[in-house]
Amino acid sequence: MITPAEALESIAYLLEAELAPSYKVRAFRRAASVVRELAPQRLEALHRQGRLKQLAGVGDATATVIAEALSGARPAYLVTLEQRRPPAPQGAAGALLARMRGDCHLHSDWSDGGSPIAEMAAAAVALGHEYAVLTDHSPRLTVAHGLSAERLVHQREVLAELAPRLAPFRLLSGIEVDILDDGALDQDEGLLEALDLVVASVHSKLTMERRAMTARLVSAVSNPHVDVLGHLTGRLVTGRGRPASDFDPEVVFAACAAAGTAVEINCRPERQDPPDDLLALAVATGCVFSIDTDAHAPGQLEWQRLGCERAAAAGITAERVVNTWPLGELLAWAAR
Repeated sequence: MITPAEALESIAYLLEAELAPSYKVRAFRRAASVVRELAPQRLEALHRQGRLKQLAGVGDATATVIAEALSGARPAYLVTLEQRRPPAPQGAAGALLARMRGDCHLHSDWSDGGSPIAEMAAAAVALGHEYAVLTDHSPRLTVAHGLSAERLVHQREVLAELAPRLAPFRLLSGIEVDILDDGALDQDEGLLEALDLVVASVHSKLTMERRAMTARLVSAVSNPHVDVLGHLTGRLVTGRGRPASDFDPEVVFAACAAAGTAVEINCRPERQDPPDDLLALAVATGCVFSIDTDAHAPGQLEWQRLGCERAAAAGITAERVVNTWPLGELLAWAAR
């Protein structure tokens, strides 16, 4: 039998995986928090009296879930979400997903993610990952509450404190550092060197002129601190959309291959970056890859299967995907 808190949390997780509106996810997570802090006898009494909605943070939908769980039934809304959950990929994509050991790009509520660090780690553990890299944003991305040097140092201390509780799983220290207009990186170089892994991404002036954008990307991927080039075109393919940045992909991928910098296959449904034609070019150029969810919530860690499907379709083998590598090999590569 599922408890009310477990049901509410499971619904929130599956909504995150569907990229549901954040307000809806927050409603179920908030209700789960309220239920967890309430004595079971008190919750039962409120249920019998039909007063569940008197609890702060509990509305019609969450009260129904709580009532169904208390009655010994699996809540209907949870069953519906479970039935909508995509099946595991088969064939080459399924084989690649089975080889994935971790995720090199995810966010917490220290920047623009929606969940605490420990919750993101717990979700990665539940998926069978051996490691994950926490890559909150760098300071220039103020809209995402990017981390100053001081906050990044503090975050590394928090990770060190969490490590014994998470073992043998490893939550690695990282950053998604902003690539500045001239190709420089938006964080202190000494701090970048101390991190386990660095993802570098463009978040501003995405319509920069072709030659300037090419030079910007080449400078970044050639930087010895950069391990992964994140969502390289910046495109969005859902909603109002956003066109891909213009640059010379042959030059950029050649620089990635020469420096050993991985090209990210970003798994977010609204990104699907790089596009298929550029992915094929990166394969032909000899690049290595990182299949990353760019998750901002626990349920979004499920998206790695989407990247595996695209990688398998492009003929990418597990050996060329850095997050299929054992932890020691990944760390040695990142510290090269």
